[in-house]
Amino acid sequence: MRDFEVQRRQATLVAILLDTRATLIDEILDLHDRMVGSAFAKARRAYEVSFQESGKAINEKVRLYAQVGQALIKAKEVGIDPFAAIEQIVSWECFIQSVGEAEKLARSEDFDYLGLLGNHYSQFRRYTPTFLEAFEFKAAPAAQKILDAIEVLKGLTISNSRSMPDDAPKDFIRRRWAPYVFTEAGLDRRYYELCALTELKNALRSGDIWVPGSRQFRDFEDYLFPTAEFKLLDVSEELPLTTGGSFDRYWTGRETLLRHELEKVDSLAAQRQLPDAEIADGILKVTPLTNAVPEEAEALMRQATPSCRTSKSPTCF
Repeated sequence: MRDFEVQRRQATLVAILLDTRATLIDEILDLHDRMVGSAFAKARRAYEVSFQESGKAINEKVRLYAQVGQALIKAKEVGIDPFAAIEQIVSWECFIQSVGEAEKLARSEDFDYLGLLGNHYSQFRRYTPTFLEAFEFKAAPAAQKILDAIEVLKGLTISNSRSMPDDAPKDFIRRRWAPYVFTEAGLDRRYYELCALTELKNALRSGDIWVPGSRQFRDFEDYLFPTAEFKLLDVSEELPLTTGGSFDRYWTGRETLLRHELEKVDSLAAQRQLPDAEIADGILKVTPLTNAVPEEAEALMRQATPSCRTSKSPTCF
């Protein structure tokens, strides 16, 4: 590039930097997407492993309580002491101990692997403060609450505060996240931030949130004509479109062409001159396609492909 004229060299360097900037923005945003996805996958695997590891203990408890249940049913039928019936199966001390163990094994009805996602919070804190500060996020109205939450998190980082403000945006929190974000003590900081980062990732994917300068995560409007330029071209009827910019003119032209082609087909059909087709008793019959593959080519295919050596199908490759 030293051989370039000064202005050309500077312009080339600027173009390279702008292109590199867009590439780096996209790679960083994509890395955040993968970080969130990885945390979810790890939490899901840990959730599944925990159930597998406790499966034997759960099965033992189910079998024990099935025996206890049968003993209680029989005790009621014959009118004997139910507590004595239980102790015929297991000692009372062991029964009390098994109930405690069952409570530890039991999960709440709405429990899922999101409850384990908090274990990855420290991993996100290593980069998210810098990540959120580095970019200028823009949002469509549907995703504005997510950006409001992001601004709250940026403010907490600046003030080095751990407690969530009571007026923090909550409308973006989905039902699945609610049991973990909303607690008796207020908003849980960890899960509020994890929820906001996850929704940011989803909104970037859907296009509801974008980043100026990005090539992949850009505003949908950037793909369209600027409004002012479109209006000028529309008024001057200079829109670079195959329709000419006028629906009425486009439809008139297509309708004329369609009528012409239909009349042409009707005339050929009446003269029985339709190529490879005819209309008999009101039914259109199309002549079957002939095999356009030469016999020499079929022989070569059978030699080249072992599975086709015994087949003469022209589609056997």
